[in-house]
Amino acid sequence: MFNAKFSPILIASALLTTLVFSQSALAHAHLKNQYPAANSRVDAAPQALTLTFSEDIEPAFSGLEISGADNQPVPVAKAQRNGAGKNQLIVPLEKPLTSGNYQVKWHVLSVDGHKTKGNYSFSVK
Repeated sequence: MFNAKFSPILIASALLTTLVFSQSALAHAHLKNQYPAANSRVDAAPQALTLTFSEDIEPAFSGLEISGADNQPVPVAKAQRNGAGKNQLIVPLEKPLTSGNYQVKWHVLSVDGHKTKGNYSFSVK
Protein backbone atom coordinates (compact mmCIF):
# COMPACT_ATOMS: atom_id res chain seq x y z
CA MET A 1 0.00 0.00 0.00
CA PHE A 2 1.17 3.60 -0.67
CA ASN A 3 2.75 5.36 2.29
CA ALA A 4 1.65 9.01 2.54
CA LYS A 5 4.90 9.97 4.29
CA PHE A 6 7.71 11.15 2.05
CA SER A 7 11.15 9.94 2.93
CA PRO A 8 13.81 12.58 3.64
CA ILE A 9 15.90 11.13 0.80
CA LEU A 10 13.07 11.66 -1.69
CA ILE A 11 12.52 15.24 -0.51
CA ALA A 12 16.26 16.01 -0.64
CA SER A 13 16.51 14.50 -4.11
CA ALA A 14 13.60 16.59 -5.40
CA LEU A 15 15.07 19.75 -3.89
CA LEU A 16 18.49 19.07 -5.38
CA THR A 17 16.99 18.45 -8.83
CA THR A 18 15.07 21.73 -8.63
CA LEU A 19 18.19 23.65 -7.63
CA VAL A 20 20.29 22.15 -10.42
CA PHE A 21 17.74 23.00 -13.11
CA SER A 22 17.12 26.52 -11.79
CA GLN A 23 20.88 27.24 -11.67
CA SER A 24 21.38 26.11 -15.26
CA ALA A 25 18.54 28.36 -16.40
CA LEU A 26 20.22 31.32 -14.72
CA ALA A 27 23.62 30.55 -16.28
CA HIS A 28 22.74 31.74 -19.78
CA ALA A 29 24.07 35.12 -20.86
CA HIS A 30 20.93 37.19 -21.43
CA LEU A 31 21.11 40.54 -23.20
CA LYS A 32 20.61 43.25 -20.58
CA ASN A 33 21.08 46.34 -22.75
CA GLN A 34 22.63 47.51 -25.97
CA TYR A 35 23.83 50.64 -27.73
CA PRO A 36 22.16 51.78 -29.84
CA ALA A 37 19.15 50.67 -27.81
CA ALA A 38 16.56 48.32 -29.26
CA ASN A 39 13.82 50.12 -31.18
CA SER A 40 15.60 53.45 -30.77
CA ARG A 41 16.27 56.16 -33.31
CA VAL A 42 19.71 57.74 -32.97
CA ASP A 43 20.72 61.11 -34.40
CA ALA A 44 24.34 60.17 -35.08
CA ALA A 45 25.59 56.88 -36.47
CA PRO A 46 27.49 54.85 -33.85
CA GLN A 47 31.11 53.84 -34.43
CA ALA A 48 30.49 50.49 -32.71
CA LEU A 49 27.66 48.39 -31.32
CA THR A 50 27.91 47.59 -27.61
CA LEU A 51 25.95 44.73 -26.06
CA THR A 52 25.93 44.05 -22.32
CA PHE A 53 24.98 40.61 -20.99
CA SER A 54 23.99 39.16 -17.62
CA GLU A 55 27.02 36.84 -17.60
CA ASP A 56 30.65 37.00 -18.74
CA ILE A 57 31.08 35.96 -22.37
CA GLU A 58 33.71 34.34 -24.59
CA PRO A 59 34.50 36.88 -27.34
CA ALA A 60 36.11 34.30 -29.68
CA PHE A 61 32.74 32.52 -29.96
CA SER A 62 30.49 35.59 -29.84
CA GLY A 63 29.52 38.16 -32.40
CA LEU A 64 26.81 39.81 -34.41
CA GLU A 65 25.59 40.53 -37.89
CA ILE A 66 24.00 43.82 -38.82
CA SER A 67 21.95 44.42 -41.94
CA GLY A 68 20.39 47.51 -43.40
CA ALA A 69 17.93 48.24 -46.18
CA ASP A 70 17.06 45.30 -48.41
CA ASN A 71 18.75 43.00 -45.89
CA GLN A 72 22.21 44.12 -47.08
CA PRO A 73 24.97 43.16 -44.61
CA VAL A 74 26.96 45.93 -42.95
CA PRO A 75 30.70 45.15 -42.60
CA VAL A 76 31.91 44.90 -39.00
CA ALA A 77 35.33 44.43 -37.42
CA LYS A 78 36.23 41.62 -35.05
CA ALA A 79 34.11 41.49 -31.92
CA GLN A 80 35.95 42.22 -28.69
CA ARG A 81 35.13 42.00 -25.03
CA ASN A 82 35.37 45.12 -22.91
CA GLY A 83 38.50 44.71 -20.77
CA ALA A 84 36.83 46.05 -17.64
CA GLY A 85 33.46 44.39 -18.23
CA LYS A 86 33.85 40.79 -19.35
CA ASN A 87 30.11 40.69 -19.95
CA GLN A 88 30.22 43.42 -22.61
CA LEU A 89 30.72 42.79 -26.33
CA ILE A 90 31.94 45.64 -28.53
CA VAL A 91 31.71 45.32 -32.32
CA PRO A 92 33.26 48.22 -34.30
CA LEU A 93 31.62 49.15 -37.59
CA GLU A 94 33.93 49.29 -40.60
CA LYS A 95 31.91 52.05 -42.30
CA PRO A 96 29.60 54.75 -40.94
CA LEU A 97 25.93 53.85 -41.04
CA THR A 98 23.70 55.91 -43.29
CA SER A 99 20.15 56.98 -42.45
CA GLY A 100 17.80 54.04 -42.27
CA ASN A 101 16.67 51.00 -40.32
CA TYR A 102 19.05 48.28 -39.11
CA GLN A 103 18.55 44.75 -37.85
CA VAL A 104 21.07 43.19 -35.45
CA LYS A 105 21.38 39.41 -34.96
CA TRP A 106 23.70 38.48 -32.10
CA HIS A 107 25.04 35.26 -30.60
CA VAL A 108 27.20 34.72 -27.53
CA LEU A 109 28.82 31.92 -25.62
CA SER A 110 28.95 32.51 -21.87
CA VAL A 111 32.09 31.52 -19.99
CA ASP A 112 30.27 28.50 -18.56
CA GLY A 113 29.55 27.17 -22.06
CA HIS A 114 25.91 28.16 -22.62
CA LYS A 115 24.94 29.66 -25.99
CA THR A 116 22.31 32.34 -26.45
CA LYS A 117 21.19 34.41 -29.41
CA GLY A 118 18.69 37.08 -30.30
CA ASN A 119 17.98 40.09 -32.43
CA TYR A 120 16.79 43.67 -32.25
CA SER A 121 16.51 46.70 -34.49
CA PHE A 122 17.26 50.41 -34.39
CA SER A 123 17.35 53.28 -36.85
CA VAL A 124 19.66 56.17 -37.71
CA LYS A 125 18.19 59.59 -38.63
